[in-house]
Amino acid sequence: MRTVLVALALALTTGCGGLHYAIAVNSASARVEEAKALGADQLAPYEYYYAKAHLEQAQIESAEANYSDAANLAEEAETSAAKAIELTQTARRTRP
Repeated sequence: MRTVLVALALALTTGCGGLHYAIAVNSASARVEEAKALGADQLAPYEYYYAKAHLEQAQIESAEANYSDAANLAEEAETSAAKAIELTQTARRTRP
């Protein structure tokens, strides 16, 4: 009985990790796409490519079932993409 409970707990934990990753990666993907559409690759290249690289690494980690690491990378990607968006919008406002 104890083995069954441990196995069930492990399965639920893994499932939640995958769910958390899926939410994080979808959100990060949307922000990276938004940054690209705004021209962040030209106006905030460091932040944009940092976000893109972290998103790609998150996808690699999830393929290896490292959902916790993948979720953390996706969250970092979203943060960097948001910064790229902010910098791009500021650059567009201050352009003559």
